[in-house]
Amino acid sequence: MTPPTPRRYAGLSGDQRAALRRESLLEAGLDVFAATGKGGATMTAICAHAKLTERYFYESFTSRDELLQKILDGIADEVRQAGLDALRASTGTIEQRVRNAIASFVTILTEDPRKGRVAMIESAASEPLRTHRRAALRGFAQMVADEATRMYGDRAWPPHQGEINGLLFVGGLAELVTAWLNDEISITPGEIVDAATYQFTSTAHR
Repeated sequence: MTPPTPRRYAGLSGDQRAALRRESLLEAGLDVFAATGKGGATMTAICAHAKLTERYFYESFTSRDELLQKILDGIADEVRQAGLDALRASTGTIEQRVRNAIASFVTILTEDPRKGRVAMIESAASEPLRTHRRAALRGFAQMVADEATRMYGDRAWPPHQGEINGLLFVGGLAELVTAWLNDEISITPGEIVDAATYQFTSTAHR
């Protein structure tokens, strides 16, 4: 017998509708988390913002913390991919590619302040998100060290020193962006890019 065709609603399969609900919850979570912090980003508030019931929440996530971690992962993946695309471009000098990579990071976190606030500020306020954020920063630091080795070859620092430099660079850049988001420093996103580009190209090799 031919298996029954899955029912479709408004031209979408059940899996497609579930995927759309998941994206709606992630977007709602980003909105609410950025606006109210973890304390205000309750499951009820997120579901209300997404105009979905809690039944649909559990269709995609096991808990509020899992959803918030997925939001952080999504921002990190976006930043990582944009940075790698810039660094591995087939044109431009090393400095130009580094500048483009840093600019992509700064742009993502400053042009959409929700992403900057969630990734840099709110995620550092409480566990388990704080631990999740630290792991993401360590991953970026290792990426920076690996890309420096790839770009500079024999001029790159050995692995141990490269890891140290990567942590210093990523941590410093994160603090600079955080200070900008909190209006604690009078600087433009362009100046952040300039400063970070100089820092990286000056210290990522011997």
